[in-house]
Amino acid sequence: MVKTVLKIDGMMCPMCEAHVNDAIRRDFKVKKVTSSHKEKTTEILSDGALDRDQLQATVSGMGYTLLDVCTEPYEKKGLFSGLKK
Repeated sequence: MVKTVLKIDGMMCPMCEAHVNDAIRRDFKVKKVTSSHKEKTTEILSDGALDRDQLQATVSGMGYTLLDVCTEPYEKKGLFSGLKK
């Protein structure tokens, strides 16, 4: 799994967060997406890396500015994640 964090300028309220989340879900195959207008971030969990140009197009198409994209491997952390098989 991959965690992608977008730095987005222009989100002003929870409704903006919902619009960004809906657009990401519509344009990409994702496991989870959450946004924060206060932190100006959107975090996306997906099976693979997302296309940066398509992310740019989705965000700018809604009137927001994509400032940065950071991608890192993601491992689910849970109650049993540290146990050996």
